[in-house]
Amino acid sequence: MAWLNQRHTAAFASPKVEFCSANLINPASCQNAFKTGDGPGWDYVINCAAETKPGQTDPVYQEGIVKLTLNCANEAVKHRVKRFVELSTGAMSSSEKVPQAEDCPMKPWTMVGKYKAQTEQELANVEGLNYLILRLPICYGIGDRKGLTPRLIISGIYKYIGETMKLLWTGSMKMNVVHVEDVCCALWELMQNEKTIGETINVCDDSEATQESISDILADLFGIKTDYWGVVMSSMTKADMAGAIEEINDKHLGPWAEVCQKDGVLNTPLTPYMDQELLLHKHLNLDNSKLKSYGYQLRRPRITRESLEEIVRDFVEMNHFPVSLLDA
Repeated sequence: MAWLNQRHTAAFASPKVEFCSANLINPASCQNAFKTGDGPGWDYVINCAAETKPGQTDPVYQEGIVKLTLNCANEAVKHRVKRFVELSTGAMSSSEKVPQAEDCPMKPWTMVGKYKAQTEQELANVEGLNYLILRLPICYGIGDRKGLTPRLIISGIYKYIGETMKLLWTGSMKMNVVHVEDVCCALWELMQNEKTIGETINVCDDSEATQESISDILADLFGIKTDYWGVVMSSMTKADMAGAIEEINDKHLGPWAEVCQKDGVLNTPLTPYMDQELLLHKHLNLDNSKLKSYGYQLRRPRITRESLEEIVRDFVEMNHFPVSLLDA
């Protein structure tokens, strides 16, 4: 509940919302979370819970993704819910030229992807579970702190230090995205469609976004220049990827702390820190034709400068982001 803006806080305060906190890894706590007292049971269960922080150990992901989800899925069966929706990741297979459909062989390149893939397979074995799996690319929108926000922060830092933002690999690296509004709307429509029971569906916009197309928007938003190290130079970091990432993070963390202090941003959840998994040369390139085959129409079909600026403006309003990086 921490770090919510006024709109999100008001949503949780609504009498229509009953908020409770539970450790879903614990079966007993999970059972309590599903209790409805004397009221009717749940129609839909949407699992947005998972350990998604990068750089954790295998046991942490095993418990925080697989065990947690199966606890919820088994309770959903007991309560005879109409639909159990699992939010998964689109980082299952990488291809620069061919958008990846839902039935492509799974070769996840992140730890979260590895355990989400296992979870998807396990859900198919839960008897009596009417499930739906939605695979998401990079999700962005107001309130996002993990998807594109680190790149927004880093772009602001390069404005502050007056240097060209030079990125690993090339501009052609696929970085498909989806706005959180489309995640919510697609989820709502798809889970009420009987034909989606047992299906896996990519929820992705039409931007066909790449590192370059996103960086061009960031360059325009912050008034900076961008460049790329290229494949040959970037490949040299593989010998000591951890050291290279540490050097990159050190370059950003100091100026970020400095500009936050200058602008009176004394307590913020935002950080420019990037885990090495996020900087691998992998293409997040998803085919969204299956999503459209169910009649879904994208509300935010393409990523725009305005959609990224509204994220930053919201953080500025909460005093989580230095206003001078945007308006100076």
